[in-house]
Amino acid sequence: MVTSAQLRAFFEPRSFALVGASDKSTFSRLLYRNLVAAGHEPSTFLVNPRSDRVHGRRTRPSCVAIGRPVDLAFVMVPATAVADAVRDAAAAGARGVAVLSSGFAETGEEGRRRQRELVLLSEELGVVLLGPNVLGFVDVAAGIPAMALAGPPGSAGNVALISQSGASCGAMKDFAALAGVGLSHVITVGNEAMVTVGHLLDHLVDDERTRAFAVFMEAIREPEVFAAAARRAAAAGKAIVVLKAGRSELAAKAATAHTGALVGDDRVVDAVLARLGVIRVDTIEDMLVTAGVAAHTGPLASPGIGVVSISGGACDLVADLAQAAGAVLPELSGATAERVAAVMPSYGHVQNPLDITGAAVIDPGIWETAVSAVGGDPDVGVVVAVNSLPWREEDRPFYGQKYVDAIGAGMAGAGVPAIYLTQVTQPMGAYTREVLDAGGVAHAVPGLRLGIDALARVAGWSRSRATAADFTPPAVPVRDVRPVPYSEADARRLLESAGIPVVPARHVHSGGEAAEAARAFGGPVAMKIVSADIAHKSDLGCVRLGVPAERAAAVYEEVMAAGRAPAAGGARLDGVLVSPMREGGLELLVGVTRDADWGLVLAVALGGVLVEVLDDVALTPLPVSPARARAMLESLRGAPLLRGVRGGSPAGVGRLAEVIAAVGTLAAELEPHLESLEINPLRVDGPRIEALDALVVWRTADGRATEGRQ
Repeated sequence: MVTSAQLRAFFEPRSFALVGASDKSTFSRLLYRNLVAAGHEPSTFLVNPRSDRVHGRRTRPSCVAIGRPVDLAFVMVPATAVADAVRDAAAAGARGVAVLSSGFAETGEEGRRRQRELVLLSEELGVVLLGPNVLGFVDVAAGIPAMALAGPPGSAGNVALISQSGASCGAMKDFAALAGVGLSHVITVGNEAMVTVGHLLDHLVDDERTRAFAVFMEAIREPEVFAAAARRAAAAGKAIVVLKAGRSELAAKAATAHTGALVGDDRVVDAVLARLGVIRVDTIEDMLVTAGVAAHTGPLASPGIGVVSISGGACDLVADLAQAAGAVLPELSGATAERVAAVMPSYGHVQNPLDITGAAVIDPGIWETAVSAVGGDPDVGVVVAVNSLPWREEDRPFYGQKYVDAIGAGMAGAGVPAIYLTQVTQPMGAYTREVLDAGGVAHAVPGLRLGIDALARVAGWSRSRATAADFTPPAVPVRDVRPVPYSEADARRLLESAGIPVVPARHVHSGGEAAEAARAFGGPVAMKIVSADIAHKSDLGCVRLGVPAERAAAVYEEVMAAGRAPAAGGARLDGVLVSPMREGGLELLVGVTRDADWGLVLAVALGGVLVEVLDDVALTPLPVSPARARAMLESLRGAPLLRGVRGGSPAGVGRLAEVIAAVGTLAAELEPHLESLEINPLRVDGPRIEALDALVVWRTADGRATEGRQ
């Protein structure tokens, strides 16, 4: 277990050893140059037993030969020599080792073995291991550019950038500079053999300089550590913005269940991140701009965005972008409208987004009043001023400085966070920053889409983070069950015991009983064989639908004969279930399946037998409350169907949410033994809700799966 105290020691080194330093190594040259430029030359030592001088400096044959303690060692030697280098660094007092070398888990089984042994060695020596396959880190405010990357950031900001990819990290920190996103830290984690993204998040949540996180990852290692850190960040009001690679073909969790086909690795990640209050994005640009906005605004008190612009066209574009992003542009209150109208020309129209017209060119004071007034509206959580900014040195002096000054003054009086937004993506360089600083503008975003999308994400995060921070899974009693194949009758009793409504049925053992049951139901019936040994009954002719009462006795014999056929493999038979046919209504799938990293995950989907074709699914990790189940239903594309369309009866959504939550609770109670639990379809016809078919897949002691179907 990596502790915060160990990470503090790792990231606060006073002396450095470059093990494997070489004039031929780009890593070595960049790392040495960065440390020297930051004033660390006297405490930076070069280790190379085969060369007396490297980078124009004397070398030592080992870390121990340096003759003084070393805090942090950078290892740049072949993979087979890394373990000896770590031993040498530890003997010299190193508290941390950053392994830049490759040739570990990324190379195959031999590399994975070597990596496991390296972790065990590091733990034995009490050394924190970053990597392998890292470029190092930068603590900007502390002036520690301990990274083999050109042009490390020099001006401290409030966003910590963490990347599993070293090569991509260079592009990320460069774009951050172009977009005006200030970085507090840049950390590469590589293979995450010991120190994971979760450890770093947990450590930096307590860093006062860091107000948001931008994280690039290819996988979430040590999920429990990551989840705990995410909850701490949510509680602290520090957004985590994740760009996770790997949106690919869905991976089935259980070949026998529709739920498995719907719940893929990436969809589970989406659901888990949403539950943890983590913002997920798809591009480097969105990751950094969103993190920059979140660091500036913190959690918004209201999701409403107030927009002020001198361009009517920009207002139209913002309105379209906001609708597409799900951003809220609230109507301005009467008091706000009066304040704005007092300075607007007669031909202006007061609304949100607000076009203050060309009159503001003559009277910049309109900017100040409008920004201040819109920012003071009770439904506005953040105010945005859309205007141009210079980015070329030849634009000096900026003709629009007086407008920037007026906007800055309005932002100061707004009472809510404020963002300066340009219409197009442009560099936010040193000169641009001078103009903004002179006007008292703290944060700007280049480009309407980047800005509006980022604000929409931050508004959503602001609403969800409290739930994520306060989430504590309730204690659930474990059911005493035997994980053996269930008959249909057993599966029905399981559902009914959890308060899950099932279609009425009679368990019969003769043709006469079948006929009596069909007459009692008063219409066509469904007849299914009862056997714990037959999972796919339809394939064997053991399911008949739409059977009239006069045919029920004969069909009973036919179904039983199909169950005794050689194709059934000598299955044990226990009669037939007879239930009334159902027509109309809406069919849903409600299922729970097990994810290898995150445990049981619940899926709600529309479509019944067409569920995989329609692919309209919402996911969440357990547990699931009725309120969360209702939110899942409302998030489906087909949610309007639940409200009744073209004469259809509206569903009892409240009761449906309770049933879905009950399925989640039942799954949680079965957790030690459950692989998946699926109801498909769960039929909804107005207030009537019934499970028509169910499948249980158990985890057995030997790892095999056994099924039980209603």
